[in-house]
Amino acid sequence: MADLDIRAVDRIDVAPRFIPADALRLNDRFRGEDAATMLRTVLGNRMLGDVALLSSFGAESAVLLHLVATVDPAIPVLFLDTGKHFPETLAYRDLLADRLGLRDLRNLTPDPAALAARDAAGERWSYDPDGCCDLRKVQPLTRALGGFDATITGRKAFQADTRAALERFEIDAADAQGRLKLNPLATWHRADLDAYFVAHDLPRHPLEAQGYPSIGCAPCTSPVSTDGDDVRAGRWRGFAKTECGIHLPAGAAKPAA
Repeated sequence: MADLDIRAVDRIDVAPRFIPADALRLNDRFRGEDAATMLRTVLGNRMLGDVALLSSFGAESAVLLHLVATVDPAIPVLFLDTGKHFPETLAYRDLLADRLGLRDLRNLTPDPAALAARDAAGERWSYDPDGCCDLRKVQPLTRALGGFDATITGRKAFQADTRAALERFEIDAADAQGRLKLNPLATWHRADLDAYFVAHDLPRHPLEAQGYPSIGCAPCTSPVSTDGDDVRAGRWRGFAKTECGIHLPAGAAKPAA
């Protein structure tokens, strides 16, 4: 019997799941291919390992949820239930989950002890929106993503200047584990989304008709005018903040530790 290689048994793999070259290769491989075909190939062949879809169940969320559910309705869908959402968003989440047959909807909530220690009054959003997002979004998502190799997001390049350089495949700049992000709708425009809603008879978020093209937590989301503002102009209005922290601006590097 051959000697047992103890080094092989005890080896801890600290390499990242994916490296930038993987994202480049995947972007080249699927360049020009429509989102539905690309998702069928990537998800059907498990090219990204264990995958979860992140959804805010906001104004445009039904499109991506429908695309992914058409391929595999059992893919985990992660919703950050911050405790600050509009009631309309929670109702819309339940409507879409039932309508699309989502089999693994996971509602991620903040840690009660952390809330008691850092936001007992529930007003942190008003003076420290970054800290509020970290407590209610970043930390719960970080805990939930431990077993996943990649995430699917609904981000699109047209939504804001900070997303203009968005690619379909990218390394998650906010993650030290080399997790991959797949943005199937990166190149879609408003007209593409509207056409998809109509073609598949998908319900709209009820707040969209009230001037909310991008919908997050109620205290930090306001209506957007139609005079040239980008669709995310109503998020954290009055603060120098454009993302909640689970996404960095497209092309940004991970902050130094």
